[in-house]
Amino acid sequence: MSAALWEEHLPFMKAAIEEAQKAEAIREVPIGAVVVLGDEIIGRGHNVRETTRDPLAHAELIAIKQASEHLNAWRLLNCRLYVTLEPCPMCAGAIVQARISQVVFGTPDPKAGCAGTLMNLLQEDRFNHRVDVIGGVMQQECSAMLTQFFRKLRGKE
Repeated sequence: MSAALWEEHLPFMKAAIEEAQKAEAIREVPIGAVVVLGDEIIGRGHNVRETTRDPLAHAELIAIKQASEHLNAWRLLNCRLYVTLEPCPMCAGAIVQARISQVVFGTPDPKAGCAGTLMNLLQEDRFNHRVDVIGGVMQQECSAMLTQFFRKLRGKE
């Protein structure tokens, strides 16, 4: 990917990181996401599973729901989703179902990543929709945020 194309993703990944920081501020795992149409953020979300006691309260799902409400449609055609951590199976399924065109993630998830690490549900040929995937945008920042959070949680910092 050219440097110019890479640069176009940075403002939106920074917005996803801001969402992750909101999660961290309330002692949630710092994961954030934004949905973008054109150059406009139309959905934002951060992890609130612990706060809401809801296993569905992932950053991506919250951002997708907000974007769907914004567009008054369940199909998020031509939308991009930026997320600080590679989507899990549940979120990958929702991304496919919402017909999101592209996912840009920060750091891979070796335990649950379904955009290429453990499996690639976003580009599964047997589904009726495939998503363009770009990984590693601001990877160091996204990874460091998660590492620091878990170190603090375990009392190692």
